[in-house]
Amino acid sequence: MIEQAFIAVCGVTAVWLSQDPREAYRKWACIFGLAAQPFWLYATYKAGQWGIFFLCFLYAYSWLRGFRNNWLK
Repeated sequence: MIEQAFIAVCGVTAVWLSQDPREAYRKWACIFGLAAQPFWLYATYKAGQWGIFFLCFLYAYSWLRGFRNNWLK
């Protein structure tokens, strides 16, 4: 149950920030997106939702691209 709360808060925040017109706010989207990934992995593993479980790795990779482009370059 707690993982669903973290998924909701981090996931919605990531999507919201990704659409912000201010670059300084947009760059935080990947941080919140990455923060949600462990909770997604746990929830999908626990529920046996293997397709979504493996998709989590693709989402994490996508958020990592954002982290690299916005924070490391």
